[in-house]
Parts: sequence; C-alpha cells; structure tokens
Amino acid sequence: MTCVGFPGPGDKHIYTFNPMREFVHNYDRHVNEAFEDFKNMHNKNYVNHVEQLQRKELFRQNLRFIHSTNRANKGYQLSVNHLVDRTDLELKALRGKQYTAGYNGGQPFPYNAELEVTKIPDELDWRLYGAVTPVKDQSVCGSCWSFGTTGAVEGAYYMKYGKLVRLSQQALIDCSWGYGNNGCDGGEDFRSYQWIMKHGGLPSEDDYGGYLGQDGYCHANNVPTIANITGYVNVTSDDANALKVAIAKHGPVSIAIDASHKTFSFYSHGVYYDSACGNTEESLDHAVLAVGYGKLNGKDYWLIKNSWSNYWGNDGYILMSQENNNCGVLTNPTYVTM
Repeated sequence: MTCVGFPGPGDKHIYTFNPMREFVHNYDRHVNEAFEDFKNMHNKNYVNHVEQLQRKELFRQNLRFIHSTNRANKGYQLSVNHLVDRTDLELKALRGKQYTAGYNGGQPFPYNAELEVTKIPDELDWRLYGAVTPVKDQSVCGSCWSFGTTGAVEGAYYMKYGKLVRLSQQALIDCSWGYGNNGCDGGEDFRSYQWIMKHGGLPSEDDYGGYLGQDGYCHANNVPTIANITGYVNVTSDDANALKVAIAKHGPVSIAIDASHKTFSFYSHGVYYDSACGNTEESLDHAVLAVGYGKLNGKDYWLIKNSWSNYWGNDGYILMSQENNNCGVLTNPTYVTM
C-alpha cells in the first residue's frame, strides 16, 4: 500500500506505508510510556543511563510475556508490578527456600482427613477473622522462610489466645544460623521452629525491631519472647483434605511452593495454574503461608499470602489451584502446636 505525502516546495515525495514498521513504532512508543509510568509508580532510580537501558530492555521483554500470557486466557491474569525490571537471578534471590532431604523432626498429622473434612467449612479466609498480619516486602533478601514461619506461629497464637501479634522475622534471620538457616541466603521453617522451641518463644516485632531486609546482629537474648510453641506437625503430604482440615482447625499453615516461573512473578488475579510448575520436594524454592481455601468460577483454590509487598499479586495474595497439587502446595505443609 502506498500513500502520496504532502510535497514540500519544489519537491516531490512518495511515502511508502509499511504496516509492520508502523506497528513496531507504535509498540515502542507504548513501551516507552509504560516504562515511564512504571518508574514513576515504583520510584525507580537507576545508577546511570546504561543500567536504565538494561532495565528497560528487561521491562520490554517481560511486558511482551505478560501480554502474550494474558491473551491465552489461562484463567488468571498477569500484570506489570514492581518486579518487571528484574533479572532472572534477582527474581531467584527473592525465593530462598532451601531443601534438606529426610525427616524434619515434625509430628505426624493426627486426623482422619476424609472424616474430618465433613466437619469444616466449604470456604475459609482467616483474614476475615483477624488472624493474619499485613503483607510485608522481604526486599532483596531470600528470607521467605522466615515469613512462612512467623505466619504459622502468629496464626497458632491467635487460635490459642484470640488476639493477633506481629512476630519478628528479623529475629529468625539474625539468630537461627546455628539451626541451619542462612539468613538472607535461605532457610527452612522447621529449623526456625526448632530455634523457637529452644529459646522459649519468638520476640514480637515491637520488642525486637522492624524487618531490615538484610542480615543483622542477633539480640534476641536482650528482649522478651512470646508465642512459645510445643512442637510442629507435618500435614499429610499430597492430601487436599488434610490441608483443609489443618487450616480450619489450626489456622494459617506454612507451605513451600515452586515459584520459579514468570507466571508467578507477575501474577495479578484469578486462579493460578501453570502446568510447568513442579511439586516434588526438590522443586520447592519459596516459602509462603496458606490462610484459606475456596472456589472461584468453579475452580478450587488455596488462598496464599506472599511476602513480595502489596504491589505483587492481588494485594499481596494469590489464589493457587488445588488441581494436581500444582506447584507443590500439598507437598510439605507444616503448622505449630502451642
């Protein structure tokens, strides 16, 4: 297709319209505008022009991935969030769930799940009862394991005493090294439970100090502890009824998932299911908190609290499919006794 342009004085000019060139031009303009909006919304400041170009290219690639995934109508949607300019290595650093083979020292799940599941509600959201603290941002620190741990202990404390306390992730990051955790370089919930049991409880955030997003100096011996636990329970693996019973009877449950896929990194809303997601113990790389369950548009889901800020997901939460133990929600759940 050719179009005759407007000639200049004494000039004849033919403008050739190229649809692909126009599409690329418009798409580049869209990326430029979207990148500026992204920087402003999340207060992004880069070291220099070179880094800005690198981040913009990451943003462009991830924006294309988001759009193509959304066009596939998978039952959930992705969106631009504060992580869209991160490299794969930077996204990996946000996870930090370690893996240790063998028995973790927990007690067996004490219920007949098939029988007990008939006595619990069909849907449950512990946020509505005041049993869940606000979503936090773990920042550039692989401390997800500490958030799963504190969430489970906070839930157990609420179930026992009827009130919610904000417990200190930072105390676990700073102090549980002797039990095999590695601060911002990763850890596991059961190691944290063992530290809490040994030290007679976990400090509150008010007493110990706020979350730093980095390794700090342990001063747990200088502050009071609360929320002493008597043990921890391994919910029966790969059993949806068992997890429902555990959540309903004991409050929020610490779980580990495979969060290594970009569909998870940029999740926005809907029931999340990714066929590429692993569910073996070796594939679980991120610790989160199961705070409920339910059904949306005919799809059963687990209500999961993440620790990547309110900018991520649905105000910091994700609905994860109950189908086929997708992403390993059922593989290694634990809760604490108090």
